[in-house]
Amino acid sequence: MNNALLDSPLNKHQLELLKLFSRELEEEDWLAIKRLIVQYLGEKITVAADKIWEEKQWTNEDMQALLEDHKRLPYDPKNKGT
Repeated sequence: MNNALLDSPLNKHQLELLKLFSRELEEEDWLAIKRLIVQYLGEKITVAADKIWEEKQWTNEDMQALLEDHKRLPYDPKNKGT
């Protein structure tokens, strides 16, 4: 396990979650809770993205241009990913 995670103290919210889940949960319940958390965070991200979209006055054409724009470096066979 990552030692950095073990060395850092838990904040009050993390401790509260640990207390909440101190009892045994059915796998179905655990999956439902994880889905709720992911849904909540997804909605927050969507709201933030919509806000930026409106602030920048982006259009669907702007987004399509971003999707088609390739800003990758050319392939270098000497680069082995190290």
